Amino acid sequence: MRVAASEVERRELNDLFAELCRIESPSRQERGCADRIAAELRALGLEVSEDDAGRALGGDCGNLLAELPAASASAPTVLLCAHMDTVPLAAPVRPVLVDAGWENEGAGILGADNKAAVAVILAVARRVAGSGAPVGLQLLFTVGEETSLAGARQFDVGRLHCDFGYVFDHDSPIGEVIVASPTQYRLVASFHGVAAHAGIAPERGRSAIVAAATAIAGMPNGRIDEETTANVGQIHGGTAMNVVPEHCEVVAEARSLDPQRVEALVAELVGHVQDAANLPHCECDVDVDVARSFSGYRVAPGDRALAVAEAALRDCAYAPRRVASGGASDANVFQALGLPIVNLANGTERDHEPTERVSVAALEGMLDVGLTLLQRAAEDTGG
Repeated sequence: MRVAASEVERRELNDLFAELCRIESPSRQERGCADRIAAELRALGLEVSEDDAGRALGGDCGNLLAELPAASASAPTVLLCAHMDTVPLAAPVRPVLVDAGWENEGAGILGADNKAAVAVILAVARRVAGSGAPVGLQLLFTVGEETSLAGARQFDVGRLHCDFGYVFDHDSPIGEVIVASPTQYRLVASFHGVAAHAGIAPERGRSAIVAAATAIAGMPNGRIDEETTANVGQIHGGTAMNVVPEHCEVVAEARSLDPQRVEALVAELVGHVQDAANLPHCECDVDVDVARSFSGYRVAPGDRALAVAEAALRDCAYAPRRVASGGASDANVFQALGLPIVNLANGTERDHEPTERVSVAALEGMLDVGLTLLQRAAEDTGG
């Protein structure tokens, strides 16, 4: 049975979403957004706690956690999670309605990723705080999701006692349920050459940039296969046009739904780095650091959270579609720790792009889905 939001709730949701977007909160600068969320929850009578993830990550804010008890002691407890941070801003955020959707008036991101989810969760909290929650609720708002899920990785999951839960963090049409997400590795290669005057004595130098460029040229890049990708995202080096560059750093990533495939790909990337550093025309020293940013997961077909989500989507007239994603979310962190958390698409479009948007229909549709999820979860016996 669909649990629909009222017209007043829909209007308030849109107003809250636009307000949240105007509060700029790139990673490590989430304080303003966190204060607004905490104020909203405390006004509803909830206690809000903040951890020290901000200090650990060099930011100004930690993860926020709040709880609502269930009306019945036998009801399950459900986690709803969203992240407060956005990718870096290229322009001030001024939300405007264009063709029945929210966009940034300027040439920059809107922040619908993930403030559409933050607004929906707060709207759900408004409803159940007033009328009573059919299930127990834990509400988690994380920092640093856009920097390899850093906030969720800092969070003490021992504080969670949910039976299952959801994040709303995928820029695709409502109805898509993420049942597989990749493992990602980060590779940092630091090349060390020898500086020299580029016009007078270039033969005495060893170019760290040439070594890095040679390594990059040999690396597989882009879509490697249906489940695997690689990308060189950053390169930094050199001091001046007339100096043979002594230092150069390359930052790359590899990810795959197949954990063995991504490990093999990382080994291949490292091999190209080492081979380039040893070539006669390069002859640089190189330090290579490889770290797993997050682990992938696959949701079992009979998963309880999956079944509840698909039932709620059908109730709200959305056709559930199970998809594998090349992206990650806070769900990756919790899944790796054994918590059954499922990522649901929330209808945002072109996340991380200057033309990012979310339609009013999608924003309001996810509120109906969120409310219906709770009712479906209350009816689920767990058997």
